[in-house]
Amino acid sequence: MNLQALVERIRSRPDFPRAGMILVHNGVVRETARDGRRVRSLRVAVDRERLALLLERQRRRPGILDVQVEIAEGRELAVGEDVMLLAVAGDVRENVIAVLAETLELIKTTITHKVETFA
Repeated sequence: MNLQALVERIRSRPDFPRAGMILVHNGVVRETARDGRRVRSLRVAVDRERLALLLERQRRRPGILDVQVEIAEGRELAVGEDVMLLAVAGDVRENVIAVLAETLELIKTTITHKVETFA
């Protein structure tokens, strides 16, 4: 996963001059679960079909130029490793922040499934 490459895919769009911002989320494996247990590793599964549909829908939202995501899938991730990179480019902050927040929530709740291994 490469944050700079993700942003460059957005910047290379011919309509990029319409963008007023790119907002990025970089999720990492934290050392404790929400319930306080110490995490050793994390594995993520992604429903790629649902993800593609979500991204297509979010890219059509008012003011949005592009939505790009990379999710580390199918391997054990150690504490501190990147889990997900999500970037949203658009015209004004109100549009971009709303789409990033909604996209992130939907990915976390309906598109990915994570399994933590505890120490």
